[in-house]
Amino acid sequence: MFPPPVLPDDFPFGPPPLPERLVDTGGGSQLITAVAPSPGATTGRLTWWDRRAGRWYEAGHAPARFGAKGLAEGESRVQGTNTTPTGLYPLPYAFGIAPAPAGTRYGYRRVTDRSWWCQDNASTSYNRWVEPLPADCAPGEAEHLVTYRQQYAHALVVAFNYDRPVRGRGAGIFVHVNGKGATAGCVSVPERAMRALLRWADPRRRPHLAIGTEGGPLAVTRY
Repeated sequence: MFPPPVLPDDFPFGPPPLPERLVDTGGGSQLITAVAPSPGATTGRLTWWDRRAGRWYEAGHAPARFGAKGLAEGESRVQGTNTTPTGLYPLPYAFGIAPAPAGTRYGYRRVTDRSWWCQDNASTSYNRWVEPLPADCAPGEAEHLVTYRQQYAHALVVAFNYDRPVRGRGAGIFVHVNGKGATAGCVSVPERAMRALLRWADPRRRPHLAIGTEGGPLAVTRY
């Protein structure tokens, strides 16, 4: 959860921007925050920030959707619970069924009929993009990315449970385009906002995603 506002001397006319109040922002000069009003909420706000001359400034924002069962601490999340993991995460690369928006600087993988995201806990490819689906990843335990034409028109991979994946914690967490309602654990935004986010994000500036709720300390989790 994110801490309540404080009023240090440097910000005499109101609370400092959210990144100034976080325990960690990932060390870069870009940050995305996804904030829900409570752990059980399925909607909230996604904001992207630039750090210039030692201060954080809002660069854009959009309404966000979270998991159908709200949010859960990333370190203890259980796969299949339809919860969005709280914490601080790198963003390794982008992908999409549609072409990358003009100006995208992230590495961008195009989705094809051969593109899957393996979520099979028994597979050596757990929590990875695979082409084609490997023999040890059951089709019923993988997302065939091309079938989510609306949601995966554009997306950013969130490195939750990614570098050293813990089996049973969860796989396939992205920032992507809104579907019909709450997500299965991802963060989603309107397509226009997703395209703006991809045009803004610069991997050389090491953007991270911080997910949390209002009114409490942010439990920073890295994988």
